[in-house]
Amino acid sequence: MDFDLDDHIRMALKAGEMNLKAMDILDQANTEHFGDPEPTEVPTGTVKGPGILVTGHDLLDLEELLKQTEGTGVNVYTHGEMLPAHGYPELKKYGHLVGNYGGAWQRQKKEFDEFGGAILATTNCVLIPSDGYRDRLFTTGIAAVEGVRHIDDRRDFSPIIEKALELGDLPDAPGRPLVTGFHHKAVLGLADKVVQAVKDGRIRRFFLIGGCDGARSGRSYYTELAEKVPDDCVILTLGCGKYRFNHMDFGDIDGIPRLLDMGQCNNAYSAIQVAVALAEAFDCGVNDLPLSIVLSWFEQKAVAILLTLLHLGVRNIRIGPTPPAFITPNVLRVLQDNYNLMLTGDVDEDLEAMLRGE
Repeated sequence: MDFDLDDHIRMALKAGEMNLKAMDILDQANTEHFGDPEPTEVPTGTVKGPGILVTGHDLLDLEELLKQTEGTGVNVYTHGEMLPAHGYPELKKYGHLVGNYGGAWQRQKKEFDEFGGAILATTNCVLIPSDGYRDRLFTTGIAAVEGVRHIDDRRDFSPIIEKALELGDLPDAPGRPLVTGFHHKAVLGLADKVVQAVKDGRIRRFFLIGGCDGARSGRSYYTELAEKVPDDCVILTLGCGKYRFNHMDFGDIDGIPRLLDMGQCNNAYSAIQVAVALAEAFDCGVNDLPLSIVLSWFEQKAVAILLTLLHLGVRNIRIGPTPPAFITPNVLRVLQDNYNLMLTGDVDEDLEAMLRGE
């Protein structure tokens, strides 16, 4: 069979189109069930009382656990990609959803060992546990680890609730709060203010810095980039990549927070909707916006999101710290020629180029 590069490109872009539709459907499902996310300050650390830490992505599992722990005295904490749950009104209403503990998935062995309570893994990104917390870890749904108790019936979380009560109280040890919940509807509620700030020169540029994070060296690039973004620029973020810098205080511009956490990986859909709305407001194309996109790579979802951006014709995207395995030299050349896709390099040089619109 003859190899037709154009056909392969069309198939890849079709996959990006389908991913956009899938993200749209999931966004509708989440917002119809849980309400539209709202900007929310989230406590971190622990409070006195028994606790269950929930990691992964499945908001329905979290909701079911909250229902079953209501009135038991067990507090519930989010971890990793569960942090955005605090922005949804139907989850915020549970007073025993007390905060977020820890950061991204790759730090879970240390953080789970230190947590002291029971732990529930709802989807992927669960590591083989150490002996320090193996007997406190439970899985459900598609997540499963050999030697760890799996809860098949999500309507019955009594085993992990009993374990949390058996383990007893966690210490009262609060940390610095985080802010999440900047869904596109919340951001677009500030659209007039944002557009005017750009026109007046108070906001120079937007940087989308986020994606799927990993544990290998080189990922400090994203922390350093966020730290060096000028004070007259706004950072959009999503996915677990945000844990590289979301603990920092970036301040605001005329009341507009300089760091906007849009949510889970799927909430790349929100970032796309914000970009489209801004392009309409400025009567220009997305590629003409003062917007730079820097994506952190680790897993397949990031590939799907890239294909969606390419389907939409977005150019000048930077990816790193190393290209995904499918980007061979020939593939990279095609992406560079057609979309000016770039690999991340020196932070200062990249930042200067992005501020010039390159």
